Amino acid sequence: MSGPMAPSQAPTASQQPARGRFLTDFSHQLLAEWTKIRSLRSTVWALVLLFVLTLGLTTLFTSVAVAQWNQLDPGDRASLLADPVSGILGSGLSLGQLTMCVLGVLVISSEYSTGMIRSSLLAEPRRWPMLAAKCSVFAVVVLIVGEIVAFASFFVGAAILHSHVVVTLSDPGVLRAVVGEGLYLAVLGLFALAIGGLLRHTAGAITLVIGFIIVLSPLTQLIPGQIGIYVHAYMPAVAGSLITSANPAISGNNVLTPWQGFGVFCLWTAVLLAISTYLLQRRDA
Repeated sequence: MSGPMAPSQAPTASQQPARGRFLTDFSHQLLAEWTKIRSLRSTVWALVLLFVLTLGLTTLFTSVAVAQWNQLDPGDRASLLADPVSGILGSGLSLGQLTMCVLGVLVISSEYSTGMIRSSLLAEPRRWPMLAAKCSVFAVVVLIVGEIVAFASFFVGAAILHSHVVVTLSDPGVLRAVVGEGLYLAVLGLFALAIGGLLRHTAGAITLVIGFIIVLSPLTQLIPGQIGIYVHAYMPAVAGSLITSANPAISGNNVLTPWQGFGVFCLWTAVLLAISTYLLQRRDA
């Protein structure tokens, strides 16, 4: 006669597959980072400012171009006719992108300035999943808002320019350029976040990011010869912004294609994030 059967037992947490535990923990990390990002007043203000600046400047510059069409410099008018989407998106992106430089730094540096980073690392001793979750949530938020801003700017600018230049999403390269603005802003935010994680100091990191994007990139044009051309083309903001142009050759950049340029920008960002992750593992909070 056989003995009584042992009652079935549900697997304990320690018996669950390691992959399942990791996915559960990471989903909690994503929720925690979403809560932190949306609770920051700087997030709301930066995204609102991105929308207002980009859309406002697009409206302003395209309206001025239409009002002074006959007085425009012949070269500027020819560029606008050849690649109107670059004129529409570039007019607002030139300053609007600065909000992402600031927000990307604040997303991580604010935790160091308030001391919240210690609580975050206590909750996740391995550290890198916390940074991965922060980057994932931040990139998705900026991508969604960036695409809304890009399409709104395009439709407003195209409507204003319609009397002189007709441009639609079905034109060659236009849809890619409009979608590319959102992609560019998302990667730019991660680029700034990586530098914020490296320096862990808000003012210093913001200064470095803006200096790198606004000051250093144009200065590389002063390097003489073919070397200067290639150095300038491979600068992160220069390479990344190619994706926001329907016809980058109009600007004289024949070194990289739009997707190659975006890939270079992603590579810059990935390297900086890898270094930031390494230092996060090595340094005290």
